[in-house]
Amino acid sequence: MVILFFIFLQAFNPAEAQVRESRTILFFGDSITAGYGIDMEEAFPALIASRIDSLNLAYRSVNAGLSGETSAGGLRRVEWVLRQGVDIFVLELGGNDGLRGIDPESTKQNLQGIIDKVAESNPEATLLLTGMQAPPNMGESYTRRFQQIFEELASENSVIFMPFILERVAGDPDLNLPDGIHPTEEGHRLIADHLWEYLYPMLSR
Repeated sequence: MVILFFIFLQAFNPAEAQVRESRTILFFGDSITAGYGIDMEEAFPALIASRIDSLNLAYRSVNAGLSGETSAGGLRRVEWVLRQGVDIFVLELGGNDGLRGIDPESTKQNLQGIIDKVAESNPEATLLLTGMQAPPNMGESYTRRFQQIFEELASENSVIFMPFILERVAGDPDLNLPDGIHPTEEGHRLIADHLWEYLYPMLSR
């Protein structure tokens, strides 16, 4: 009897069952997602996770941000990240491509590759794409085309689209670190507020 009870405990662990019942939201991006220059707990994925916990929603959050990541780098590592399974995939990449003047068509192709891999490995997952803008010094033609690729990806793949991850944050010295690129803690709070408008309807379904 004791042996059978021990086997039952091994087969059914309540803690493990709770983990299996929870769903996963994965933030896949660059230094903005990673929280460059600030404590990781102050980055927008952690702030979103705190809101999820406060509402007692059955989601766990994973921050898969990597500083310096390009769309090409993201495409190379996304399969490894997707091994854990995902229910909501937040794709925030492209900023470093714009800073480096990478051909927008190449960026679009890489991001499409990431979207395809998410759909292939997790066909039931919901994808949220965040747009990015290139710096104005790249020229009007480049910046316009760069912005368009995100709009096209959202339309062509029928994914949820947040047009600009740094809306109300970019260009404000009070909301960015001295480098003028990476948000401060307050900047991340604004990003979390804005992103939550897109995420909450997905989480509360």
